[in-house]
Amino acid sequence: MRMIFMILLSAISFPVLACQSTLLDQNFRELASSDEVNLCSEYSGKVLLIVNTASKCGNTPQYEGLEKLYEEYRSKGLVVLGFPSNDFLGQEPGTEAEIQDFCRLTYGVQFPMFEKVTVRKEQAHPFFVALADAAGTYPTWNFHKYLIGKDGKLITSFSPQTKPYDEEVITEIKSALSK
Repeated sequence: MRMIFMILLSAISFPVLACQSTLLDQNFRELASSDEVNLCSEYSGKVLLIVNTASKCGNTPQYEGLEKLYEEYRSKGLVVLGFPSNDFLGQEPGTEAEIQDFCRLTYGVQFPMFEKVTVRKEQAHPFFVALADAAGTYPTWNFHKYLIGKDGKLITSFSPQTKPYDEEVITEIKSALSK
């Protein structure tokens, strides 16, 4: 009985212990849900593209490219993670349910989306504070992108004007996936 308990405890603890990234040791609620995800245990060993998003922004069409990246590189280990934010001129005013419907119905978004957060320096969520500390910059607008390697460390960040299929983004993703 004791052996079974130890095996079960090890199986449950293994994913958390496997992640050595303090950057990713963050809990977020899935968009329009009560389900919570720990980024470290859920995405350890994956290449992550973290993006602060908004539905009523000139950059909103980037959802299409982000979803295409996710579809194309998902099987190789890339996960795009979206974090809606209403920080820049109120361009994400909707409820989480409205945001989810908009993303799925307008752009076919299937990549994971999480609760609405604040990303600006003054009141940023601790995750975005850590990302900004590692990158040397907070998001300057909607669709700022942070690329995190399989080891859970920041590789680079991309400005909101850099589109998902920009050559620099693809090069960095391919390089991260090959490591």
